[in-house]
Amino acid sequence: MKYILLFLATLFFSGGLPEDPGKETLTQRKASRPNIIIILADDLGYGDVGYYGSDIKTPNLDQLAQEGVILNRFYVTPVCSPTRAGLLTGRYPDRFGLRQTVIPPWRNFGVDTSEVFLPEMLAEVGYKHRAMLGKWHLGHSQLAYHPLQRGFTHFYGHFNGAIDYFTHKREGELDWHNDYQPSYDEGYTTDLLSQEAAKCIRQYQGESPFFMYVAYNAPHVPLQAKEEDLLQYGFDKNKPLFSDKDGYGAQGRGNTRSQTYAAMVTALDRGIGQIMQTLDELGIEENTLLLFHSDNGPDPGQGGSSGPLRGHKFQEWEGGVRVPALVRWPDGFSGGRSSNQVMGYVDVMPTIMEITGIQAKDNKPLDGMSMLPVWNGSEQQVDRNFYLGSGAMVNNRWKLVKATGENNNMDIQHDMLFNIEEDIDESSDQQQAYPKRYHELNEIVSEFEAIESANEVPPYQQGREGFKAPKEWTIDY
Repeated sequence: MKYILLFLATLFFSGGLPEDPGKETLTQRKASRPNIIIILADDLGYGDVGYYGSDIKTPNLDQLAQEGVILNRFYVTPVCSPTRAGLLTGRYPDRFGLRQTVIPPWRNFGVDTSEVFLPEMLAEVGYKHRAMLGKWHLGHSQLAYHPLQRGFTHFYGHFNGAIDYFTHKREGELDWHNDYQPSYDEGYTTDLLSQEAAKCIRQYQGESPFFMYVAYNAPHVPLQAKEEDLLQYGFDKNKPLFSDKDGYGAQGRGNTRSQTYAAMVTALDRGIGQIMQTLDELGIEENTLLLFHSDNGPDPGQGGSSGPLRGHKFQEWEGGVRVPALVRWPDGFSGGRSSNQVMGYVDVMPTIMEITGIQAKDNKPLDGMSMLPVWNGSEQQVDRNFYLGSGAMVNNRWKLVKATGENNNMDIQHDMLFNIEEDIDESSDQQQAYPKRYHELNEIVSEFEAIESANEVPPYQQGREGFKAPKEWTIDY
């Protein structure tokens, strides 16, 4: 019931507010471009934040929801690497062969080096400092794939997914780095990333606008939390720990998966609060654009929740691709409202380009579109079709899910059409009732499905047998 009430409330308040007439226009503000911070959570579900009714404690995200704009219909891909790639390029990951799976440790694959990343473009308009903190997951086997070769000026974090939160290891080797060198910093990864973010903000502020991409690995597996956070959710060290067969050991495990997951989300929220507090202490939060969202829906069976949505990670159902998202920029637009506009990961780059005055490159057409008119309230809704991959697409009213071999993990026998504006849990197939609409959307999906790439990342398990990680995950320079 709480989800239904919340959804009705957001619909009621979704009307955009016009920009404050007393504020500068975008053109006038180009001389003082905003600091930009993108915060990405890993496997955080739509139903795992307080402002959507979760019992998990997320006071800082709840504050952002009050101060900024809640993006109720923000879409990503159902797995991690493709979302990260599209976020930084503004292009569907199909264009460089990265849609169906992620880049695993044993893979010699990275995002095509001809693709232009967001920090490369920001460098052209005066963003001297451009930091990538956290989980990279876009290629690690060659120097050309390294964050410092893709437009970032500082890298602190890890190449692979699913690293140990305490030892920082993956495949038995340390995967924690400071620029090009291995880092032996000790601590819980969520805390280390939050501390580094606060340090960088203090270092960068005042000299020029800065860009920071903070990609937390939380709350992705392995499920590991600090005891102080577990205790907030009833942890009893005298009771058994949940069973884990992934070989990560007992450190950080709670009594249940859901308990541990909740503790991890609260630690993530606290880290975001540290970033917010640093901006406030320095008096630069007004002209800092802060965008938060998750990379995909919750991993099934690991404690997360899709809330009122159907499905989970690995699926193009709403629960796999529709994620919690917020944006705040006090100097740019009013907050305290929400939007039901369809938007997503590929729109981030073109939106930032409009805000900062960057001109698009003709040789790399973007798939996303600027959402600034929606963010600032000058337009309440923009018509557009958003490709979700594997035969699925969505627009402001309709969603089509095709029964293709690529999305057989969704276990459907025929194409399905939903009035997603009213049927958010995808429970009523409307294909027979609206044949004309179905055929129109089917033609649009066919155009997206025709996208081809010269290279394609192989299936996840291919190459795993016999793989041995390089010492400290050092790239051969």
